[in-house]
Amino acid sequence: MRVIVFGASGMVGYGALRACLLDESVTEVLAVVRRPLAQAHPKLRQIVHSDFTDYTAIRDQLTDLDACFFCLGISAAGRGEEEYTRVTHGYTLAAARALRAASPALTFVYVSGEGTDSSGTSRLMWARVKGRTENDLLAMPMTTYLFRPGYIQPVAGASSRTPLYRALYRVTAGLYPLLRRAFPRHVTTTDAVGRAMLAVSRLDGTGSPVLRNPDINRLAADYPGQVL
Repeated sequence: MRVIVFGASGMVGYGALRACLLDESVTEVLAVVRRPLAQAHPKLRQIVHSDFTDYTAIRDQLTDLDACFFCLGISAAGRGEEEYTRVTHGYTLAAARALRAASPALTFVYVSGEGTDSSGTSRLMWARVKGRTENDLLAMPMTTYLFRPGYIQPVAGASSRTPLYRALYRVTAGLYPLLRRAFPRHVTTTDAVGRAMLAVSRLDGTGSPVLRNPDINRLAADYPGQVL
């Protein structure tokens, strides 16, 4: 299986990339990045690309792919709706359209978030924008899964790029076992998200396209292969 990952330098993308590199069924991983990752692996090939609204320059490298794990995103904090929409909706749909044209059989996995509003009525800007993004992805003629994780604990070297979040995750790292027991439906890990992505890439569009933390954890636990 050949997988392409967007956002591999981020916390969730790191988990997706790690899962792919550890999985024997994945023969090649393409990471689309603005700057090269400080990571090397025989299966990893990095594609340095600057314009995430236009993939014409790398179109020939997007063929014969089996799955896309789209983990690229930004926080809505301190950003206006136009900027947030340009990245959250614009970048995602541009990638999906380019991949649909180059690899029609590809499974597209989009990391959204718990609280996303597909009705467009939420007072929260980010929820409306993510909901619109989800709706537009589902309207495309391709197999799509929408991950709506709640709390994600970074593990195995994963780290948030936001300083405040990094500090919070350091505090919660020791509490995660307690959180997992107390709130099993609301917490997951970066490794579990990565394994669940690999799991849905084998489902051929069956089941609900929307997956929340309980679904993510179940898929990750049942996924065959190397234990992370």
